[in-house]
Amino acid sequence: MKLAILGAGSWGLALAELLQSPEREVWLWFRRADLADEVGRTRAHPLYLPGLRLNPRVRVTAILEEACAGAETVIFAAPTHGQRAVADRARPLVRDASLLVSAGKGFEPESALTMTELLAEVLGEDADPKLVALSGPNIAAEVAAHMPTAAVVAATNPEARGLAVQRLAAPSWRLYANDDPRGVEFAGAMKNVIAIAAGVCDGLEVGDNAKAAIITRGLSEMTRLGVRAGANPFTFAGLAGVGDCIVTCISELSRNRTLGERIGRGESPEAAQAETPMVAEGVNASRAALVLARRYQVEIPITQAVHAILFEGTSVADGVRGLMERNLRPELVPEDIGLGSPAEELGNPRLR
Repeated sequence: MKLAILGAGSWGLALAELLQSPEREVWLWFRRADLADEVGRTRAHPLYLPGLRLNPRVRVTAILEEACAGAETVIFAAPTHGQRAVADRARPLVRDASLLVSAGKGFEPESALTMTELLAEVLGEDADPKLVALSGPNIAAEVAAHMPTAAVVAATNPEARGLAVQRLAAPSWRLYANDDPRGVEFAGAMKNVIAIAAGVCDGLEVGDNAKAAIITRGLSEMTRLGVRAGANPFTFAGLAGVGDCIVTCISELSRNRTLGERIGRGESPEAAQAETPMVAEGVNASRAALVLARRYQVEIPITQAVHAILFEGTSVADGVRGLMERNLRPELVPEDIGLGSPAEELGNPRLR
């Protein structure tokens, strides 16, 4: 079976190393020919996943047609801001593929679309029943090292879910099927924003209590938004929700948490982002999340604070103060899981 991975950042590299096997022909597509040549020669990437030596079975190329030709499974692993351009180029090349996997965790900045929504829009109606969202608590370096990992493959089409579990299986990779791609993708995008906030706690050295509160209330926030948008609330209690949020908020290998930590230590958002060649998806996700919050009439105060620090010139101290001085309220109210006005007016068929 031929499998093509489009995008050779840290996640694309990790997936290529994880999924290579004698039974699979794995192709990894690079946008830049010079990087493809270097990685093909040295089996190491000069910027991402230091220490990784890519298995010789993984074939690398900068020719998209070569990567996609005859591939039954195509994984879109480009950063979310570049996913549309990659999908547009790949559209005539992936029509014969029987499984299309989105491995991105975020929203398109301009449209606030999830990645499977974006792929469905670009690739056309025929692609929709083949689309699967891949997510979960998956730090790329640990996946590439074949450390035990669990993940979720989510699709509304049961045939696509079954193909994904079968074709993406690996000895160190335990997969669970899920029928709620919207919830899985909202969780995967929002947890990056919450991880920036958790990193700010680390940078400020305000203690574990504060960080635990950010993680917990952040989970409430992402659940509230996702459910209003039509997701299953139980998805946020699973691997794509609480699992991914925890690891992204606590791991020293998390780029979003690290970005927040730098900002908490006093670096400007611009300087902090310039320190790493990897994309911190939570930055753009915070922008899209505010668009979605207005659309679905949801309060997302942690996300709003992160956005204000990143884009509006708000100081970290003022962002923290704003969260601590919000009006008091019960911890759990029906609207937190999409029940009660205005959620009933918007309607979520999963809760009827």
